[in-house]
Amino acid sequence: MEAEAGGGGSMGQREAQDTDPASSKCVGNEDTVSSLEVFAGEGNVPNIITAGPPGTDKTTHILCLGRALLDPALKDAVNKIKMFAQPKVTLPKGRHKIIIQYEAHSMTEGASALACNTSDKIIEPIQSHCADLHYPKLTNAQILARLMNVIKKERVPHTDDGLEAIIFTAHGDMRQVRNNLQSTLAGFAFINSENVFMVCEEPHPLLMKEMIQHCVNANTDEACKILAHLWHLRYSPEGIIGNIFQVCKTFQMTEHLKLEVIEEIGYTHIKTAEGVNSLLQMAGLLARLCQKTMAPVASWSREFAD
Repeated sequence: MEAEAGGGGSMGQREAQDTDPASSKCVGNEDTVSSLEVFAGEGNVPNIITAGPPGTDKTTHILCLGRALLDPALKDAVNKIKMFAQPKVTLPKGRHKIIIQYEAHSMTEGASALACNTSDKIIEPIQSHCADLHYPKLTNAQILARLMNVIKKERVPHTDDGLEAIIFTAHGDMRQVRNNLQSTLAGFAFINSENVFMVCEEPHPLLMKEMIQHCVNANTDEACKILAHLWHLRYSPEGIIGNIFQVCKTFQMTEHLKLEVIEEIGYTHIKTAEGVNSLLQMAGLLARLCQKTMAPVASWSREFAD
């Protein structure tokens, strides 16, 4: 795709308007949206838990529902509670944040709406009284459709590989798509893969693909050379492992081998999260991946017998 001419100078203002729940056109989750539209039309809303990954419009949908049923002042109340509950603080054991609802007896009958990433973190007494609306991760096609809408409206100069990089670094989060797009445009005024990966500070997936290919070929030395290069560029172990996993999902290999590779990646990710995030840990991952495809070596007894 040829780069489209244009500035993108007004993108900050346009995006600020685009995130207004009253005017947003949400992406994906059509079944859930249709259920909420029925609730809004009939005015009979049950208690709701919206659960799903970040950036799937959970909060936007609930605010749209609230505005359809209640007063626009709802947004002010939501923001006050959200700003109180959102900051993570370290409290002594046995101490908790408390939200006090005054005049609770004056509340209207009906619905409470909770938004979370995983509903199993909500205590059972609350779960049992709520309808669980699940938000699956957005597909790349859904993200691309919305991204192209913004690109065309703002006349953002771009290339196809730049859009692929935006989607790759967003990990299914529409907010991250917008942030990465704005940051790259502000820094370089042009959206291509090199600029996107530089702004997002993520290893290029082509390097990840090459490294995995060396592992599939049981070429430990060449795989470790790429790892050493990424380490020299000061990419974090978590970022490297995350990108290895992202690329591995679409890498051409047998399903059995892919499952074993993903298992090793997950094991290393756990160790890294526990603080063991050295270069040796990462090199050990590559060695184990190479071992998965390495030809079996005949035992000494078999060779002696021959």
